[in-house]
Amino acid sequence: MAADTQGPERTIGQLVADATHDLEGIVKSNIALAKAEMSTGAKFMGKGAGLLGAAAFMALMGLIFLLHTLANVLALWLPVWAGYAIVMGVLFLVAGILAMVGKKALASAKPVPEKAIAEVQQTLKVIKP
Repeated sequence: MAADTQGPERTIGQLVADATHDLEGIVKSNIALAKAEMSTGAKFMGKGAGLLGAAAFMALMGLIFLLHTLANVLALWLPVWAGYAIVMGVLFLVAGILAMVGKKALASAKPVPEKAIAEVQQTLKVIKP
């Protein structure tokens, strides 16, 4: 809607239309900012969840080797069990490292759109008397 700006004074209707248009632009930009922040936070959460899933899988593999080790120790009392024990220890070590990295990634994820919330609060302060 084009406003007639040739006259020295604008009507109240034109001023209200302009204010509504400006407010609509602010709201749209705040929504876009919130989407961008949520997307970034979700990526970090996905990475952390994937690493924790990998840690759980490695721990399960370690448990399998632990059971093999115990079975061979009880059945044979041969040095073969030492190999199983070393593999089990390495798997648990890898699982621990993956769990710590995954936990750190989840802790650093910020899925709450803090900037967008701050922008909306500033806009509300300006609009409200």
